[in-house]
Amino acid sequence: MDPKSRLEKERLEGKQKRIIEMVEAADRVFARKGLEKTTMQDIADEASIGIATLFRYFPKKDRIIVAVAAKSLESNLVVFQEVLDKPGTCYEKIEHLFDTFIAFNEQKESRIKFIESFETYVAQSTEPFEGMEVYNAASKQLVDIYYKIIETGKTDGSIRTDIPITDTLSTLSNVFGIFAKKLSLHRSILMLESNVPSETQLLILKNIFLSYIKND
Repeated sequence: MDPKSRLEKERLEGKQKRIIEMVEAADRVFARKGLEKTTMQDIADEASIGIATLFRYFPKKDRIIVAVAAKSLESNLVVFQEVLDKPGTCYEKIEHLFDTFIAFNEQKESRIKFIESFETYVAQSTEPFEGMEVYNAASKQLVDIYYKIIETGKTDGSIRTDIPITDTLSTLSNVFGIFAKKLSLHRSILMLESNVPSETQLLILKNIFLSYIKND
C-alpha cells in the first residue's frame, strides 16, 4: 500500500473509531437519563469530546438516537445469521429464535426499554425523523435473514403446508417478540403482575405457536 493510501485508510479507521465511541457514549447516557432528557452536551461530556466535534458527526440528536438504535440491532443480526447457518429444520430454527427472545427478555431489560422508548419517540415525532434510513436498513437485513429461514420451511417438510407459511411465521414471531418486550417492560407494574412468571408465560406461548406450525 502506498503512503497516501495508507494515510487515507488510517484516517477513515480513526473516523469510524470516533463515531463508535460517540454512539457508545450516547447509549450509556440514554440508559441513564432517557431520550427526552439527554442533551447533546451530556453525550459530548460522556464521550470526553467538545460539543462541536459531536455536532460535526451528528448534526442533530435524532441522528445519534438512530445510530444507537441501529447498533442495538447488530446483536440480533448476528443471532439471526447464526440460526440461518446452523444445521436443522425450519421448525428447529424457529424454536431457537423463540428461545432467544425468551433469553433476551430475561437478560436485556435495559436494551428492551431503549427500543421501546425509541419506537415511541419516533412515532410521536411531528416531523420526519432524520437518519431513519440507517435503522431501516438494519431492520431490512433482519427481515431478509428471517425470510431465508422461512423459505427452508417450504421444502424441508417440518412446517405445515396447509397454512400460508410466510404470513403465519412472520405474524407469530412478531406477536411473540412484542409480548416478550411488554412482559419485560411491565415487570415492575403491580397491576400487570401475575402469579405466572414471565418466562413461564413465554414458554407456554412458544409451545402453543410451535404446536400450531409443526407438520406432524
